Amino acid sequence: MRYDLPDLRLVAAIADCGSLTRAAERVHLAASSASHRLTQLEAALGVALFERHARGLTPTAAGESLLRHARQVFAQLEQMHADLAPYADGLHAQVTVFANTNAINCFLPEDLGSFLREQPRLRVSLEEQPSPAIIRAVASGQVDIGVVAAEPGVAGLETRPYRRDRLVLIVPVEHRRAGRAALDFAEVLAEPFVCLHAGSAIHTFMMNAAAELGGRLDVRIQVRSFNAVVRMVAAGVGIGMVPAAAAEAERRAGASFAIVELVDAWAQRDLQLCVRSRAALAPAAAALFEHLAGSSGAASGNPELPGD
Repeated sequence: MRYDLPDLRLVAAIADCGSLTRAAERVHLAASSASHRLTQLEAALGVALFERHARGLTPTAAGESLLRHARQVFAQLEQMHADLAPYADGLHAQVTVFANTNAINCFLPEDLGSFLREQPRLRVSLEEQPSPAIIRAVASGQVDIGVVAAEPGVAGLETRPYRRDRLVLIVPVEHRRAGRAALDFAEVLAEPFVCLHAGSAIHTFMMNAAAELGGRLDVRIQVRSFNAVVRMVAAGVGIGMVPAAAAEAERRAGASFAIVELVDAWAQRDLQLCVRSRAALAPAAAALFEHLAGSSGAASGNPELPGD
């Protein structure tokens, strides 16, 4: 079974144009050459990719399947070109980092920003993942550096402290629990929650915490950022759970809500850096690791809360 990128581009062009002649023009082929390519491709695959009719060509079910894969191939090629292009412009290195929601929203923007301002020819690929997935990715060598909540699963990896923080509840100022200094998560399982979107690290964590208590969260609305969580809570939509650093930052920005400390042991979400081997890191990754580790001496992100 032999076919190449021009074959796949021809299939995509036929699907887009609905005409073999117009598709041939788009991919700079003679109509006869395009027809021959399509015939040979269908013969190689052993299935018809298009239905021929008076108005042109439409993909068969097999054609639609091939088209989906072809578009994925094109997207991966474009990403490959995008990744390689900076090297042609003098890029020295690229470092991959996986981090949880807390780190990405509260600490990494400033810490990465200060590092990259000093390293204009370096690129960082940053992706949000839950801590267990980050640990697996670092252990397998998929990423250079992980930023995770401190937990036992990092055994076998080299770690350094990064930032101190914890999860807190935020409630509308008129809420009946707004005057509480602290409470147990189990006390609010029946409350309507404002949560980050499904698939975010903190959303997964909250769902698991509720399940361990034998309950489930009443998710009233899902949003895309801690800022949106705070605004929804301030508007009285429900209650939320966010890192203390995010809550305090939003309060300094003028948002009106109450902060209630969680007494659950898991609410303390100190962050740490993890790598497979510090000595084995490439120079750029090692420099970033040391920069982030040095940030642990900055403001802890653990502001005073009611009841501290």
